Amino acid sequence: MKLLITGAKGQLGWELQQVLARGQADIGKLPEIYAGAEIVAVDVDTLDITDRDATLAFVKKVTPAVIFNCAAYTQVDACEENEAVADKVNGDGVRHLAEAAEAVGAKLVHVSTDYVFDGKGTSPYREDDPTDPATAYGRTKVHGEQAALSVCSRSFVLRTAWLYGPGGPNFVKTMLRLGSSRDTVTVVCDQVGSPTYTEDLAWTMLALAVTDAYGIYHVTGGGQCSWCEFATAIMAKAQNGCTVQPCTSAEYPSKTPRPAYSVLGHGALQAVGLDRMRPWEEALDAYFKRTEEKQ
Repeated sequence: MKLLITGAKGQLGWELQQVLARGQADIGKLPEIYAGAEIVAVDVDTLDITDRDATLAFVKKVTPAVIFNCAAYTQVDACEENEAVADKVNGDGVRHLAEAAEAVGAKLVHVSTDYVFDGKGTSPYREDDPTDPATAYGRTKVHGEQAALSVCSRSFVLRTAWLYGPGGPNFVKTMLRLGSSRDTVTVVCDQVGSPTYTEDLAWTMLALAVTDAYGIYHVTGGGQCSWCEFATAIMAKAQNGCTVQPCTSAEYPSKTPRPAYSVLGHGALQAVGLDRMRPWEEALDAYFKRTEEKQ
């Protein structure tokens, strides 16, 4: 089996490679078909997915069985300032990969986001709820979802949120850095979502990819919390003595509105029997154990 991973230097692309190398994650072993898989892992320095001709040529040369698209323009404020640039990656780039996947008979596993919704919900968003993005980032990601599903007949779109892991910058690492040098940090308490550990997401991506159950899936950590509650749990596990002070979004304004509610329901994942996403507290424990073992 030959696999293509785009965005390989990002935290999710990196994690996919780790899980494939081990043949398992905490939440389960990988399907046997992945044993001995040839992995072609690329980033923008090797493959610029905004270049259609280059993307088609590269994929036709590699002829992967599955393309895992972890490439994305994720800087939310920068997207707001230059939506056209972001859309070339998050929209056009996905279309190019979908065209290439369709041309060689590959499956496409594309990663999307909670930002495709307006963030005003009060109960977990369903996979079939209408998208209504309130930001440029969200609009470009909707474009990518539509491209994947309309162009490639073997597409999986996985929406996730609040992602963290050892392989890149994220909220957990930021809190640990701040907590090591400060007595207190101030974190918003009125934005609610589900922290998602990259290892659990990577396993789910790989488990879904060997099925033919194409479509949209929500893949986030189990349960929900506010950013303030998440930060408090991080500081408690780090035992660094740093306390977390809550504030409102209005007290901590940003250039781009952040979703007040980002909880995603796992109905589609449950329907195919692959919802092994751990409660976010349990996954955070696993992250700390893993990173402490490496120190």
